[in-house]
Amino acid sequence: MATADTSGTTGTHEQERTELAKSLKPKWVWAIALGSAVGWGAFILPTGWMETAGPLGTILGITIGAALMCLIAVSYGLLIRTYPVSGGEYAYTYVAFGRTQAFICGWFLALGYISVVALNSSALALLFRTLTPDLVQWMPLWKVAGWDVYMGEVVVASAAVLLFAVLNTFGASMSGRLQFIFCMVMLAGVALIAIGVLFAGDATWSNVSPAFPEGSAPFAATLAIVAIAPWAYAGFDNIPQAAEEFDFSPTKAFALIILAITAAAGVYVIMILATAAPQPWTELVASEPAWGTADGMRNLYGTVGVLVLGTAVCMGVATGLNGFFVSASRLLFAMGRARAIPDAMSRLHPKHGTPMLAIWFTALLCLIAPWFGREVLLWIVDMTATGVTIAYTYTCLAAFKLFRWSSSEARPNDPDGVCSTPKKLMSALGALTGAIFFFLLLTPGSPAQLGIQSYAALAVWILLGVVFYFSRRAESNQTSDEEMTYLILGDDADKVMK
Repeated sequence: MATADTSGTTGTHEQERTELAKSLKPKWVWAIALGSAVGWGAFILPTGWMETAGPLGTILGITIGAALMCLIAVSYGLLIRTYPVSGGEYAYTYVAFGRTQAFICGWFLALGYISVVALNSSALALLFRTLTPDLVQWMPLWKVAGWDVYMGEVVVASAAVLLFAVLNTFGASMSGRLQFIFCMVMLAGVALIAIGVLFAGDATWSNVSPAFPEGSAPFAATLAIVAIAPWAYAGFDNIPQAAEEFDFSPTKAFALIILAITAAAGVYVIMILATAAPQPWTELVASEPAWGTADGMRNLYGTVGVLVLGTAVCMGVATGLNGFFVSASRLLFAMGRARAIPDAMSRLHPKHGTPMLAIWFTALLCLIAPWFGREVLLWIVDMTATGVTIAYTYTCLAAFKLFRWSSSEARPNDPDGVCSTPKKLMSALGALTGAIFFFLLLTPGSPAQLGIQSYAALAVWILLGVVFYFSRRAESNQTSDEEMTYLILGDDADKVMK
């Protein structure tokens, strides 16, 4: 059950601060991060990645991306420990850089989280369309960007969104417990696929050659995969969003993040090899399959192989839906509590103590997406990495500001562990890494640059953010800095950087 800090009624603070109950266990939090990071991409996208970079280039890119995410995670570990509150990156950016930049960070991060929820629901519809087309391809509606939209797909995607909105409304304990179960089933499916491919007679290492696509420079090919790391591993940053609900010490958060990133990298690598090994990968890519990994499993093991893969994908989609529902709703809850967006977003369910309006607002936005078809949705989701990268960079810059050189003088209210030159340097490297990711995504000619449609969608979101920010500015200005800090950080308000 959530509680409300009522110190505002005593005259110490003018406004009441609503808080979330501490009910999430370490294994649930780890599952939220891992399941969100893996999602549907590991099972559906390997063919497209290999077309870009080949098997070795894709594996190298995924592995290097994981290492870079671990570097960024150093900053997250410190900030979660120091400010264990909902909002994560939004709170860290506020502490270091103030309200306006916190809003920018939170606005882009909200876009990323909500888009991934919508994409995972559409991925479930795509799964049904591939495995049981007659079940979803009924009542054709229209064609958008070359994609035929069927009412059956809209129903499947919408039902998934509504189901997980309901589950999240019933409490963090339920969503955390289900997330762990879904994750274990997904990992069991991945293990069976790995064992099957390892011992299958038709799966050989010769099928994984050549290592890179012909005519592609290995460095550029690998770099194109490295550039998607912010999207591929988006999910480990769900841990700070849930920090207020930890029923354990936040000092464990860094280890949970590292475990989630390394496990996600392992799943990606296994599924890349499982896609390339059953038949020559160049032939697979040339055939332009709707789902190359499923074709490989079908060739090796028939219906059983597709069933195991389908189960793993369903669990991956479920973990992605659930995990990003948690993150999106907690971010909106924190921003509402800070009056950056309508404070109704911080309203809790009277019985279950969950941010119900934030959950259902996320669901409402995601219910719009299936009507426009998957291609249009992909234009929006292509820029998800931009929003997440902005949040990563802000977090590392905030950590750099909080860390101090080992030889410097202590500051008032310094948290434990901030006197560390190596960690300050690592936070600087993390910020540089985030800036490089941002450069790769937005620079024309980059191997990972956004498409024109994604640029247009990004421009629309920025315009909406500007309108929204100025519409809330008057109300925000009525809240003093002291009160705002209390609303965002609660009892940790005295740890603000000096």
